Amino acid sequence: MTGPIVTVEHFIAEQEREHPQATGAFTDILLGISLAAKVISAAVNRAGLIDVLGVSGTENVHGEAVQKLDDYANGVLVGILGRCGSLSGMISEEEEGFIQIPESRDPGPYIIAFDPLDGSSNIDVNISVGTIFSVYRKRSDGPRVQIDDLLQPGSEQLAAGYVLYGSSTMLVFTTGTGVHGFTLDPGIGEFLLSYRNMRIPSPGKNIYSINEAYHDQWTPGQQRLVERFRRPPTGGAPFSARYVGSMVADFHRTLLRGGIFMYPATTKSPEGKLRLLYEVAPMAMICEQAGGRASDGRSRVLDLQPTGLHQRVPTFIGSPGLVEMAERYLADD
Repeated sequence: MTGPIVTVEHFIAEQEREHPQATGAFTDILLGISLAAKVISAAVNRAGLIDVLGVSGTENVHGEAVQKLDDYANGVLVGILGRCGSLSGMISEEEEGFIQIPESRDPGPYIIAFDPLDGSSNIDVNISVGTIFSVYRKRSDGPRVQIDDLLQPGSEQLAAGYVLYGSSTMLVFTTGTGVHGFTLDPGIGEFLLSYRNMRIPSPGKNIYSINEAYHDQWTPGQQRLVERFRRPPTGGAPFSARYVGSMVADFHRTLLRGGIFMYPATTKSPEGKLRLLYEVAPMAMICEQAGGRASDGRSRVLDLQPTGLHQRVPTFIGSPGLVEMAERYLADD
């Protein structure tokens, strides 16, 4: 690494100095995320050597088999963030209801939603997985969390980010002033600034990312869109298909190279598969902060009003021109 060494702690402190009204409570959450990411990263890297591979024998609220590493990552995040003192509570993919901060502690001004380990079914075959998170301000004044505190549109997010556990571990986040990436240096155990003010290439690479096994379950518009990618008009630039099956990995590639990531509605899942509060909305905030676009196929993701903690939405996210193209093809469905 060349140039000055900037840790995530130093970077957050710099941002605080630029915003004198900051109280430090928000910083507490981001530092808690970075600590949890280090702990989870260590477990992911040793997954084949310790008893965290395979399913736990239980199902989560969505009826999906829970991986042992899902349970572990969820416990790490709940344990660390529950003690940071800045939160009123948490929403997790692995928990049916809202996680209330113990009444013995004074509630903080923020709420966090997270997917502890996105793509965890890939861990057995050594494919990248990740953590996704989103931070909101508690709206109500009382000590107890209200439903309006939980179901806020993505436009109200104060921060969003993800951690990618791959060949290296990266923490990428935004607080509404650009997107910044930090790479974990295992030698010193610190996240170091490696990408400042990340921008999604536009038009970027002609890459589309989707699970084509569901082709027969797509709407006609979605089928025509993918056919357009497969067979561009004469003289049009060819497209490449890339699909990992872990949203964090697929989106990270899209953020760096451009293209479009899609998880559309199907006849069996007309509402899509990905969850709005702790998967799609945070990625949408990051994408827009990096100059991209995020849609449910009809409208801007960040304008959607959640109706449930685990609400699902179709997802189209990436370079603006390609997301706009997807909306045009889906308009008549």
